[in-house]
Amino acid sequence: MGLIEQAAKRLAELRRAGVEVTEKVEPGGRHAIPSRAASEAAPIGHSRAARLDLDLAKLAAEGFVTPDMPRSRIADEFRVIKRPLIANATGKGSTQIRHGNLIMVTSAVPGEGKTFSAVNLAMSIAMEQDRTVLLVDADVARPSLPRTFAIPDSPGLLDVLNDKSVDLGQVLHHTNVEKLTFLSSGSQHARSAEMLASDAMTDVLNELAARYSDRIVVFDSPPLLVTPDARVLASRVGQILFIVDAERTLQSDVKRALAAIEACPIKLMVLNRARTTAQGAYGYGYDYGH
Repeated sequence: MGLIEQAAKRLAELRRAGVEVTEKVEPGGRHAIPSRAASEAAPIGHSRAARLDLDLAKLAAEGFVTPDMPRSRIADEFRVIKRPLIANATGKGSTQIRHGNLIMVTSAVPGEGKTFSAVNLAMSIAMEQDRTVLLVDADVARPSLPRTFAIPDSPGLLDVLNDKSVDLGQVLHHTNVEKLTFLSSGSQHARSAEMLASDAMTDVLNELAARYSDRIVVFDSPPLLVTPDARVLASRVGQILFIVDAERTLQSDVKRALAAIEACPIKLMVLNRARTTAQGAYGYGYDYGH
């Protein structure tokens, strides 16, 4: 079978599987060039994860950043927060770091706004001209992103780690935010901490970090002082966004949590609900270090 016939056969297979394909004419014949959607799709014979249509109006009403919202204070605050993270992720920061495009969002204890911050960070990065973002629900014990997005639970990260027959491309959800993809935590498992520390997780992280040069991966992680899962993940990412409730988090908890993530080279602290001088409002403050 010639090259043209091989390309035509592969094109037909991809289209039967529901994969978007673009075509480019090269010298000597036409070749099917799979688009990004194709390269993230499951192998032939497997189902892809369903596309998620997020209720952007509802998210905006709840204070989240959305691509079509008018300029706002919260959007500007996350523009400031994301800039050093993107610089480090793309090798333009002061230090070259491994897996700099893997960013973990966490806190010391529950209720400090880490999921709110993870979603807003991902949305803000999705608004970049030359970046795409994958939002991963890594709070495997108590996932909150399905509730935040008002979507059903679905197979995700733990299913990939627990079952070798589940391909990562089968559980990645494209969304109606053009540059945002979502990966759920998946089926709960009693040995989730061991799974996050496994060689399979190393392989997944390596694939996520290297799959696309323009992608940044944001992990909504569990609080550090509640479960060991977060500490395991912290040792494997390049950057951590550490959320602190400025009004109620104990200094001793902050110190204990920071001690648990010493292995991560880059840590950006965000003070959530920090008082500002503008009409007594609350917003975010920043402290950057490594």
